[in-house]
Amino acid sequence: MKIFVTGATGFIGSHFINKAAFGEHQLVCLRRPGSKPNIKVQNEPYWVEGTLEDDWTNELSDCDALVHLAAVGVSPQKATRLELLKINVVATYNLILAAINAGIKKYLISGSFAEYGQSGSKFEFIPTNAMLEPTTSYAASKAAFLQLLYALTVEEKLQVIYARIFSAFGKGQHKNNLWTSMHKAALEGSDFHLTAGEQERDFISVENTAELLVNALSFSNVIDGNLDVRNIGSGNAQTIREFAEYWWSEWGATGKLHFGSKPYRTNEIMRCIPMVENIK
Repeated sequence: MKIFVTGATGFIGSHFINKAAFGEHQLVCLRRPGSKPNIKVQNEPYWVEGTLEDDWTNELSDCDALVHLAAVGVSPQKATRLELLKINVVATYNLILAAINAGIKKYLISGSFAEYGQSGSKFEFIPTNAMLEPTTSYAASKAAFLQLLYALTVEEKLQVIYARIFSAFGKGQHKNNLWTSMHKAALEGSDFHLTAGEQERDFISVENTAELLVNALSFSNVIDGNLDVRNIGSGNAQTIREFAEYWWSEWGATGKLHFGSKPYRTNEIMRCIPMVENIK
């Protein structure tokens, strides 16, 4: 299958193209001019350079599926509310319209667990049909686009998987994320300061995340016109304290972890664990 991929140089995208390139798929990957994948790519895909807002009709017309992993404002990176609307909603919607006009029927689109927001604390394990109660503008932009996607899926009888990714971590992640910033401190022999770490999260390695996304490309059990929302996670609850202590020990860090030295974020969600039926 020939696939047009956005976000291919990002954290999850770079791992995705590494996994997908070893299968039977041909990849046409969009990147900004001068950008490079976050990790070393084993088999280089065919790159096209530009932005999400450019016209990719010609490239899409030669593809069988669209994998959309690009977004702005993914934590801890910042984006204005206007940028979130412009890219995560309008540009993404226009890209899907262009793909539809090009004849593409299969779509794999990444979402975020942050869309659940306050709804997360109401469930031991969050079902995919839980009400979306986002507490950040980024999460709200993803949730807003999803409503548009629902209608397109029904109207055009598309095969769509919307994959809400939980707390992925690993090589190539932004330097200010928890796992990477902890790793840097561990290598330097420095102390590391955290909140009390009582938040419960579903941590999943980026390699496992990429594998699940690649497996989804079979589009098995996906019904035309019925948007298939899936949680991508391990299904296991782990406190941030447990996660931090495990990796601190795994790295043989000589510094100390200082729990409680940082305050929780405003509107901190204390538990966010998915109900998972991972893609086989």
